[in-house]
Amino acid sequence: MDIKNYMQQLGRNARQAGRELSRTESGKKNRALLEIANAIENNRGLLATENEKDLLAGKENGLDSASLDRLALTPKALNAMIEGLKQVAALPDPVGEITGLSYRPSGIQVGQMRVPLGVIGIIYESRPNVTVDAAALCLKSGNACILRGGSEAIHSNQAIAACITQGLEAAGLPATAVQIVATADRDAVGELITMDTYVDIIVPRGGKSLIGRISKEATIPVIKHLDGICHVYIDGQADMDKAVAIADNAKTHRYGVCNAMETLLVAESIAHRVLPLLAKIYLDKGVELRGCLKTCSFIPECKRATEADWHTEYLAPILSIRVVDGIDQAIEHINHYSSQHTEAIVTENYTLARRFLREVDSSSVMVNASTRFADGFEYGLGAEIGISTDKLHARGPVGLNGLTSLKYIVLGDGHIRQ
Repeated sequence: MDIKNYMQQLGRNARQAGRELSRTESGKKNRALLEIANAIENNRGLLATENEKDLLAGKENGLDSASLDRLALTPKALNAMIEGLKQVAALPDPVGEITGLSYRPSGIQVGQMRVPLGVIGIIYESRPNVTVDAAALCLKSGNACILRGGSEAIHSNQAIAACITQGLEAAGLPATAVQIVATADRDAVGELITMDTYVDIIVPRGGKSLIGRISKEATIPVIKHLDGICHVYIDGQADMDKAVAIADNAKTHRYGVCNAMETLLVAESIAHRVLPLLAKIYLDKGVELRGCLKTCSFIPECKRATEADWHTEYLAPILSIRVVDGIDQAIEHINHYSSQHTEAIVTENYTLARRFLREVDSSSVMVNASTRFADGFEYGLGAEIGISTDKLHARGPVGLNGLTSLKYIVLGDGHIRQ
């Protein structure tokens, strides 16, 4: 295969399909989403069979447990994909929305209209569900997309691609509105991230090395996050039951996800009460604990944490714990070590909660809730195309609005500038 010519053809197809999508009415886009959901429902057996091929190959190739977890298309994962498609179909269409319309002294009206970005290139590893999430959000927001999944999910992604094509054609939309790169050749990524003639934005989802490479080499704007070093701070005025439940869920609900807690911060005034309770839960679940000197004094089984631990996204049953003086030291620690993904405080003090929300510089900041809620589905976005820790254009879970832009519009009635 001539990778360059192949990718250029995908780009041309996407640009043409994107123009058609940008003027497609909501009803037609929604029908496509529901038809894709039906295709997935009707092809559960095929999807499971193809996914099993990828899982077996992954095990043979030594994929770690976190990667295998992300790769698996369980019945629950398929249900979530179908529900995500239905939720996106039910969401208001942002395209064409006009806001801020106001009269100027000259008599013209000036406002802003929400419009699609155009063509979106999405590069991801392991998670075949991203194929559906990305297709759904791009379709609803009027964007064509080129999807390049990892080689470890090649069978799963091709099976999902067939369902997407079936849904698009049933709704009368071009099949090239969503194109899945059919080769695992790494050169395809290099081409995709430099095709600025055809592609308007790149969204990478995967490991730090992948995102780092794309951020460095892309000639197209990138929406990204490199790490998910998420923190939970248990304040001295926390409710004990809430603190234990949140700290448990944030770490052990799933290990190999970017919104899992990697560092637990505990106020010294409450550490002697909460740490022994949490230690039993974590140790019973096989979580390795690494802590500061004070933490180790409360948890004999805890290993001493190194400086590197505070910088590490484990994506595994490993947790760093630090006892801090209070909220000032907690915020200082978070703003120094955080990857600006998601942080949470557990407290019954409303004033301290407000301080935490205001001063912690991350894309999602929570009060009395698990970091595991940092997710497009949970935020009511229907699905997400990724989490952005950038500060320009989109931040946090990127849903429909994050895949659109604003242009100024002017309404006049024969007005000329004097």
